[in-house]
Amino acid sequence: MIKAIIFDLDGVIIESAGIKTEAFRALFSGYPDKLPQIMAHHEKNAGISRYVKFRYFYEKILGLELTPEREKELGEEFSRIVLDKILKAPLVDGVMKFLKNNAKRYLLYIASGTPEEELQYILKQRGLETFFRVAYGTPLTKTEITRRILAENNIAAGEAVFIGDAESDLIAARETGVTFVARTDMSDNTLKDCEWRIRDFTGFEAVLAKIEKTVPAST
Repeated sequence: MIKAIIFDLDGVIIESAGIKTEAFRALFSGYPDKLPQIMAHHEKNAGISRYVKFRYFYEKILGLELTPEREKELGEEFSRIVLDKILKAPLVDGVMKFLKNNAKRYLLYIASGTPEEELQYILKQRGLETFFRVAYGTPLTKTEITRRILAENNIAAGEAVFIGDAESDLIAARETGVTFVARTDMSDNTLKDCEWRIRDFTGFEAVLAKIEKTVPAST
C-alpha cells in the first residue's frame, strides 16, 4: 500500500523547469565559449542545487575562484530572474485536482532543489502549501530528504513513490529504494526507460493503483 508521495517541484508541479534553464543561460552569457559546456552540465544535473552548480561552473569550467560574496550575488540574481516567472507559470495538467482529491489519502511531500526559503514562498504564493506535510528544499539533497521522510513516518521504501522529471530525482529514488514515477514529454530521452511514466497528472491515480499491485508494502 502506498502511504507517501514525494514530488519534485519544477517540471512536476509547476511548468518551470525551462525557466531555470534560461536563468543559467542568462547568468553565464558573458562566457560564450564556455556556455555550451555550462548548459550541458546544468541539463545533465537538473534538480541539483543552483549553488552546487555555481561552484562547479567556476571551479571546473571557468577555472575561477567563487568567493562567498560572488556566490551570494549569483544566488540573488538567479532568484530575481526566475521568481516572478515561476509565480506566473502554469501548473502541470491535473496536478491541482490530484492534490485536492488525495491530500488526506496520502502523506504528500516536496523534495526540491530550490532553496528552502524560496520554496516556501513559491508554495504560499501559489496556494499550494496546505497540501503538503512538509516541503523540503536545499541545502538537503533529495536523497537525504527522502530518507528523512521514510524515517520520520516509519514508512518502508515500498510504501513511498517519488515523482520527478530529472535524473537527480531518479537517483534519489534508487538510493532510497522507493518507486520512481517519471514525468516526461515526447522530447525527453533522459527518463524514457523508466518503468512508470506519466505525461501529466490526469492519469496518475490509475498509475498509483497499478504500482500498488506490483510493489510490496514493506521491504
